Amino acid sequence: MNIVDATDREEWDDFIKSHREANFLQSWDFYEFHKKRGKRIVRRLALDDKTIIGAYAGVVETAKRGTYMAIAGGPIMDWSKRMVVNRIFDDIKEQGRRYNCAFVRVRPQLELSKESLDLMQKLGLKRAPMYLSVEYAGILDLTKSEEEILVGASQGFRRKLRKAEKNEIEISAETSDEAIKDFCKLEKLHAERQKYVAFSGDFLRKQFEAFRDNNEVIIYTAKKDGEILAQNFMIFYGPEASYHYGVSSALGTKYSAAPLLHMEAMREARKRGCIRYNLWGIVEPNETSHRFYGVSEFKRSFGCEELRYTPAHDLILKPLVYQKTKLVETMRKKIRHV
Repeated sequence: MNIVDATDREEWDDFIKSHREANFLQSWDFYEFHKKRGKRIVRRLALDDKTIIGAYAGVVETAKRGTYMAIAGGPIMDWSKRMVVNRIFDDIKEQGRRYNCAFVRVRPQLELSKESLDLMQKLGLKRAPMYLSVEYAGILDLTKSEEEILVGASQGFRRKLRKAEKNEIEISAETSDEAIKDFCKLEKLHAERQKYVAFSGDFLRKQFEAFRDNNEVIIYTAKKDGEILAQNFMIFYGPEASYHYGVSSALGTKYSAAPLLHMEAMREARKRGCIRYNLWGIVEPNETSHRFYGVSEFKRSFGCEELRYTPAHDLILKPLVYQKTKLVETMRKKIRHV
């Protein structure tokens, strides 16, 4: 087995997309986005002769408490082949040391199980104090018809959908500069209303542009009488359509615009051959004080299946530096209620 830097986008994406569990977190373009932000990235391929048998991509993050590498949604490989798994994690350790990282944080694309947690332990990883990407997600099966999905949805969701359809709301699907400009404006207002820290316009634009280059992103917009009610930032990659970001105005909530955006995105996802629709993060039904409780209940109203990924684990390379990170992140998690 030989592990090398990846240099060919098509070769990379063909391998990642061939795995049912994969999504944009390990896509080529997600790391082009990180490069545009001035980040150092790692893309590695495991080869058996000339055949790709594993891959992972990571981004090197710098912080006052220490440099680390983040691998979200990876590595992508056959986890039942322990020799391959061990060799790839050896390479992850080598790359972490190459970039002078205090630790490498990995959130694998593995469903949570006793076996997955045991494997993390056997590989020498420790449970991370903070999440890395979504660990608990709502998933819709797009092999089901639209009618079947609606039958599985809650009465409340179906009622909101009928209400929206009566409100003469216009839905558009765009990849224009104007669309992302409007999204950035609405996201800022949405953040002020919901009391969270908005992403910068530069962050959102660069991400949008990276995925737009290869027709992997669409911004869906709901309007009434020319006024924007809600927008969804959707990524389509391989087997999965991802509800990456969603924003709305106060008027959008009144007119129940959001369900229409999702139904339209699901139709596009089926056309592209996606087999699932990832609504992303949800919290436990009993976490009523969590800041994401309301949006989680909205996502559950779709009748989604609930998928638990193996949580983020850390491969510790500099124990003393890592202890500082662990302390800071543990406190931050309590303060932010996440």
